[in-house]
Amino acid sequence: MLPSVVYIVDDDVSFQTAIRRRLQLAGYEVQIYSSAEQFMDQQPDDSRLGCLLLDVRMSGPELQGRLHEADSTLPTLFVSAYNDINTVVQTVKAGAEDFLIKPVTSDVLLAAIERAIARHEVSRKLQSGALILLR
Repeated sequence: MLPSVVYIVDDDVSFQTAIRRRLQLAGYEVQIYSSAEQFMDQQPDDSRLGCLLLDVRMSGPELQGRLHEADSTLPTLFVSAYNDINTVVQTVKAGAEDFLIKPVTSDVLLAAIERAIARHEVSRKLQSGALILLR
């Protein structure tokens, strides 16, 4: 089975490098995009388990909306160096999995990614009808 993939949309090269190293050590495949446009142009196949780690200032809410319109099941984790409560509320109400403030510790990041990927797996099973919920 292929490892889960974390798609990162962030233009901070030092953040990209540090996060890539940490996630690869944890066993994830990492794909990095420098802009939301680049990500959408090369939009990944939704069939792989994974999540999107997205800097909110990289057109994050707009990309989140475009993915929703495309019926993507890929969970979105937002990261930002700015703790703007209005943006946090907006993205979470629109379905973001989590909103993390930079600098984020490895433990917090990995826990958020694990939750997002677990939710992606459940979403895909629900979408395919493979998961039957019993009352």
